[in-house]
Amino acid sequence: MDPAVIGTRLASSVVAPLVKKLLVKEAPGAGLVNRPVRLSALVSFRGEKRTLTEKDVRVLAARLVREAVESPGEAPFPTDEETAVTDALTAKLLVLGELDMDDVQAVRLGYRELARKLHHQAPTRDLSADASLFLDSLTEWACVHIINFFTQRSTFVARTLVEQSRDQAELIAKLDELITRNPRPDARDAAFERRFLSYITKKHGRLQIYGIDLINSPGKWPLDVAYMRLEATSPVDAYEDFLRRQPRLRQRHQPADEALADHDRVLLRGEAGSGKTTLIQWLAVSAARQDPDDRMAYLAGLVPFVLPLRSLTRHGGHLPAPRDFLAAVGAPLAGEEPPGWQSRVLTAGRGLLLIDGIDEVPESERAHAHGWLSDLAETYPGNRWLVTSRPSAVAEDWLTAEDFVELRLSPMRPADVQSFVGRWHTAARTGVSEEDEVLASYEAQLLHAIRIKPDLGRLATNPLMCGLICALHRDRHGFLPIGRKELYQAALSMLLTRRDRERGVTGAELREEPQLQILQRLAYWLIKDGRTEMTRDRALTEIGKALPALPEIAALGEAETVLTHLINRSGLLRAPALETIDFCHRTFQDFLGARALLDEGTFGMVRKHAADDQWEDVIRMAVAQGRPRDRADILRELLRDGSARAVVLAASCLEQATELDPAVRAELERSMSALLPPRTPEAVSELTSVGLLALDFLPGPEELVGAWPALDSDEYAQLCIRTASLIGTDEAIPYLARFRKHPSQRVRSQLALFWHRFDIEAYGREVIAHLPYDDLYLIAHSVAELRALRELGGRPWIRLVGDFKTISLLVYLDPGQLARLDLRGTVDDMSVLGGFPLLEVVSVSECPEGTSLASLQKLPKLHQLGLSARHASYAAQSGLRFPQIRRLDLHDTETEAVLEPLPQAFPSIETLCLSVASGPGRRMDRASLRALFPHASISVTE
Repeated sequence: MDPAVIGTRLASSVVAPLVKKLLVKEAPGAGLVNRPVRLSALVSFRGEKRTLTEKDVRVLAARLVREAVESPGEAPFPTDEETAVTDALTAKLLVLGELDMDDVQAVRLGYRELARKLHHQAPTRDLSADASLFLDSLTEWACVHIINFFTQRSTFVARTLVEQSRDQAELIAKLDELITRNPRPDARDAAFERRFLSYITKKHGRLQIYGIDLINSPGKWPLDVAYMRLEATSPVDAYEDFLRRQPRLRQRHQPADEALADHDRVLLRGEAGSGKTTLIQWLAVSAARQDPDDRMAYLAGLVPFVLPLRSLTRHGGHLPAPRDFLAAVGAPLAGEEPPGWQSRVLTAGRGLLLIDGIDEVPESERAHAHGWLSDLAETYPGNRWLVTSRPSAVAEDWLTAEDFVELRLSPMRPADVQSFVGRWHTAARTGVSEEDEVLASYEAQLLHAIRIKPDLGRLATNPLMCGLICALHRDRHGFLPIGRKELYQAALSMLLTRRDRERGVTGAELREEPQLQILQRLAYWLIKDGRTEMTRDRALTEIGKALPALPEIAALGEAETVLTHLINRSGLLRAPALETIDFCHRTFQDFLGARALLDEGTFGMVRKHAADDQWEDVIRMAVAQGRPRDRADILRELLRDGSARAVVLAASCLEQATELDPAVRAELERSMSALLPPRTPEAVSELTSVGLLALDFLPGPEELVGAWPALDSDEYAQLCIRTASLIGTDEAIPYLARFRKHPSQRVRSQLALFWHRFDIEAYGREVIAHLPYDDLYLIAHSVAELRALRELGGRPWIRLVGDFKTISLLVYLDPGQLARLDLRGTVDDMSVLGGFPLLEVVSVSECPEGTSLASLQKLPKLHQLGLSARHASYAAQSGLRFPQIRRLDLHDTETEAVLEPLPQAFPSIETLCLSVASGPGRRMDRASLRALFPHASISVTE
């Protein structure tokens, strides 16, 4: 029987007075103690304060039983058991004085547990089931009132608080000790992350600048001083698609180190020495600082994992799971991280995965690398990824299915080169005024030489080559070798012999050629194996094979001694890990590997590897270093291959072939003619890889007319312009200028599209200034281009790509000229458009739908408007009316419902063009559209 049922028979007004008689009344001073009171001191039938005898307790028990039996309703048990029940209840109540607990403990127990204690001390015997149930319930009901009595005593609360405080203090102390012995996972993670981020900052926070370490200077410099900020560009096709459909790519150009601010996943392509690895260092250090500057604030809170694939694939094994990231790159903290730390970081979306060098994975293993990347990206969404590669290492869409955006590192512009040269010479300052004065004069001479010598300017297009040019210019007291081959030869000579002399290093001095023989053997082994790192044992084996033929080197000692000498003294070899050897830069490996290829004369390797991107530079450098007969043999092997890639590669070698058999040159020109003009975007990419030499093969506009019937001449012309523009150097401007009077608007629009790839003034003067006024949008990506347009006399049709301030439009757009404006970005105040009264056509692609279009209502000549469907709907719902609009172009249309407010706002529509994103439920119902716009011509495109 539940105590609540007993409560219906025995009201608290009956039970409470009887229970109180069992307990001692509170006496003055009882609350001064700070300990709870024992139950034996609280009962009235024990101790010095006894007021009841055990007989009196039985009388109270009898009254409780009698009250329950005589209450209305069915008797709770047989009447002949009343005496037995009374005796049993008396025994249980008397146990109160014998329990080894205090009042606080009793309250903590609760009434059920207290009743159970009484039952255990005074078990019930020889009672019927009903009587036993009644007795248990009655005991619980009594215990309810006993506990209530304890809690109402004035001293109980104070004593309980003392007890609670004591217990809490003890619990906190125990928890602190437990946490110290066994920290929480998140606490251990935070502590380890601080150590890991500090390690990343130290490991990647310094940058090698080639050639600076010649004169009592450290070999590496702080990244903040040496880092050169470069630009990344999106592929041309993606950019043109953006201009048509406004996808997520907001800009054609953007700083490379901000690419991950706009895109979570980026595949970045760049030539050897273009700064890919340096960019990864910069991103890793910026994230490790945890408080980067405003420009890099998007990296705050991310944990960088730098994963050079040349190290991960060193032994040809499986690429690592997250738990093995640190061990795979040889980090000294490997094994010290809390179990599962990497997985927790990536699961939380806090990872910055910097994966360097897809091109350094052997071609046979790239499918495995792709699967590894794909699995990681799918398993751990929400992180940021940067994967780097040489341009031709993988297909254009290699990571498209994994939602990677593809970007390409741009060549250094003249302003970049000037900045780099200045930084290099600043870092090389010695603090000695006479030396620094000489260095300053070298800097001025070099900048002048780069400006006036086209050959030198073509070489200085990436940080590696710029660094080598600066170092050699200083080393040779203001004189430079001419050509790429001569530049590398001089750099090797500088590093192998002059380096030690300049630094005052004493000891065995070796001639240059024997050292090159050892180094090129190591380089060729790496190239044939498709790798950029080798084990120390393999390096020792290869050196050991070479020593018998090189007595000057053998005089140093065993292979181990020779290897140590080359690592410590040449600056060309490194030991990035305890048992690993590589070259300081891939370019030197390729150059030395080409020497070995020429020495062996195994030119069949050229044809065998014509399609292997890891051999491209090796083949080019072999042509540059070879004798005329060697060059001819190499190029013949490529032409025998016959593939477009092999032919383009052969053509790209011509610049290095100072002397070549005329028959071979003629055969190569015939093969190139079969590729020209380019007929597909893929052919454009292949020709672009040839570089400037492709300009000599590209046909001009007059040569395209009717010469190749497969496509019309306009399509050929567009692909030729695209090829020249992608080569991207200012030497392409004269070729592009030949198309400026082309009769086709499509062809001339290509010329406008690529302005931003060239020097603004030169391209503006030679090309833009000569384009017609009345049928072509001229594109400005920046205020500088907008200013240049104004200086060229302005244009009536302008397309702005990017974000612009109101003041820029007011200063550089002519209100007396501007007739069409296409905004592919944002303007901070759209009301500025009201100040251009001649506007006839306005298109707004990216402004937020809440942006007011009220200023457009006042434009008297405006008859065509392009908006997002939601923006137009918002304008209509805001009460705006555009009775002058005859044509309305709407993009991002989702359903007919968003169009319902438009007829009232645009009552004079004659033409409605809808762009609808394809997908389920996105098809427009023609009948509904006709009902909304009964007098308009309607077109729908997906």
